[in-house]
Amino acid sequence: MNLNLDFLSLPLLGASALIFISVLVGVFSKKAGFSFLLAFLVTGILAGVDGPGGWEFSDYRLSFWVGNIALVIILLDGGLRTDYPRFRTGLKPALVLASLGVLLTAGLTAVAAVYLLRLSWTNALLLGAIVGSTDAAAVFSLLKTSGVQLSERVATTLEIESGMNDPMAVYLTLTLIGLASVAATGAAADLTFSVIAWSLLKQFAWGALLGVGIGRIFAGGLPRIYELEASGAVIALLLAMAGLATFAFATWVGGSGFLAVYLLGIVLNRRVPGIVQSALSALDGYAWLSQALMFVLLGLLVTPSEIEGFVWPALGVAAVLMFIARPLAVGLCLAPLRFSLKEIAYIAWVGLRGAVPIVLAIFPFMAGLPEARIIFNVAFVVVLASLLLQGSTIGWLAHRMGVALPDQNDTSAVRAVFGDFTLQANTRVADVCDFYGLQAPDDADLSVDAWLTQAIRRPLVVGDHMALDSAELSVRTMSDGVVKTVGLKLPMPTEQVRSSRGNSARHRR
Repeated sequence: MNLNLDFLSLPLLGASALIFISVLVGVFSKKAGFSFLLAFLVTGILAGVDGPGGWEFSDYRLSFWVGNIALVIILLDGGLRTDYPRFRTGLKPALVLASLGVLLTAGLTAVAAVYLLRLSWTNALLLGAIVGSTDAAAVFSLLKTSGVQLSERVATTLEIESGMNDPMAVYLTLTLIGLASVAATGAAADLTFSVIAWSLLKQFAWGALLGVGIGRIFAGGLPRIYELEASGAVIALLLAMAGLATFAFATWVGGSGFLAVYLLGIVLNRRVPGIVQSALSALDGYAWLSQALMFVLLGLLVTPSEIEGFVWPALGVAAVLMFIARPLAVGLCLAPLRFSLKEIAYIAWVGLRGAVPIVLAIFPFMAGLPEARIIFNVAFVVVLASLLLQGSTIGWLAHRMGVALPDQNDTSAVRAVFGDFTLQANTRVADVCDFYGLQAPDDADLSVDAWLTQAIRRPLVVGDHMALDSAELSVRTMSDGVVKTVGLKLPMPTEQVRSSRGNSARHRR
C-alpha cells in the first residue's frame, strides 16, 4: 500500500506558487508606482473563493498566527534600523500620536460608521479601534522603497508611531469586544474606568520594561555568539527567535508584545550596531517573506461578493478616516509640538493601514460577535483604499510638501534646499549679517546653531530652516545630534528675478 502525500504536496505547491507570483507581481507593481503590499493582497483575493483560483480558505486562527509572527519580524527589522539619536528625535510626537492620536482617530471614524453603516455605537467604536492605528509593515516597507529621503523629524515620527501604536489599538479592540459581547449576551462586565486605565498602563509598562531589559541582556551575550559563528544569516535567525520569544513572554505577562519587540530592536542597534548591521540583509529577506505570506493569507480570507452590498458606505468610512479623522487627530496632536502645516499634512497622509487592521479584525470572529463579518469586510476596504491611494503617493507628496531631503549627488537640488553657501555651526549670527548685508536680530551674538535652536524651540534636525532678514538659514549636516554646518540661501537680486521670470515665460510660450 502506497502512502498518499497529496495532503502535503498540493497545499505546499499552491502556497509556494502564490508567494512566488505575489513577489513577482510586487516587483512590477513597484515600478508602476503601486505598493507591493497591494500586489500581495490582490494575489490572495484572486486566488480566493471569488477569484479565478477558487480556493476556499477560512482558517482565521492560522491567519492570526501567521499575521502575528510576521508582524513581530517586521517590527524587529524596523527597530534594528532605528538609530537611538533618531529615536529620541521622534519619540515625543510619536507617543502622542500612538496614544491620543489613535483614540481621536478611532472616535471620529466611529461617527462615520454609525451614520454610513448603521452600526451600533459599540460596534462602530470597535471598527474605529481596528482601523485607528497605522501599520508598521506598510509604513516601514513603503518609506524604505518610496525612493525619497524624508526629513529626520517626519520620518522618525512616522516610523516610531507605527511601531508604538499597536498597544493602544490592541487594547481598545479587546476592551470594545468585551463591551460588545456584554451587549450581545447581557452578561455583567467588570469594565470600570480604573480597570481599563490599569490594563492600558500595564500593556505599555510591561512592553517597555521587557523590550529594554531583554534587549540589554541579549546584547551582552551576542558578541560572544558572533565570535563563535560570524554569519549574518545565523545572527539574523537568532534575532528573529529572540524577537518571537520577547513577544510571547511580554504578551503572556499582560504587556504589549509588539512594543517590546520594537524596543528590543532599538536597544540591540544601539548596543551592538556592528553585529546588527551584519544581519540586516538576511533579516530583510525574512521580513519580505513574512509580508508576502501575511498579505496573501489575508487576501484569501476576503470574499469580495460579500462586500458588493455596502462597498460605497465602506468607502465612505475610508474617506472619512483618510481625509477627516486622521488629519484632525494628527493636527491636534502635533500642532502644539511646533510641526509645520506641511509636516502635519504629510504625516496625516502617510497614516497607512495594512496588516494590523485586518489581523485585529480577526479578533471579533474569535470572540463570536454577530457583526464580525461586516467589521472584517469594512476593515479590508479601508486597507485596500489606503494602500491604493496613500501608498502610491508617498514619494510624490513628500516633494510637494517639501519634507523630502535632496539627493546629495544632485547639486542643483542641494543648492535649491540649502542655498549656495555653507557656514560652520559656531559662526556668529552678527558676523553673517555684517558680511552679507543683512539686518541683525536682537540676539545676533549667538552662534547660528544656537540661534536656530532658540528660534525653532526644539531639538534641530537636518532640513530645519528659519528666515534671517531676507535670507534663510537651514541645518545642513549633523553628527550625533550636534549641528556641524548650516546652509545659507540669499535672496536673488531684483534684476535676476525679473530675468528668470522672463525666461520662464518665454519657455512656456
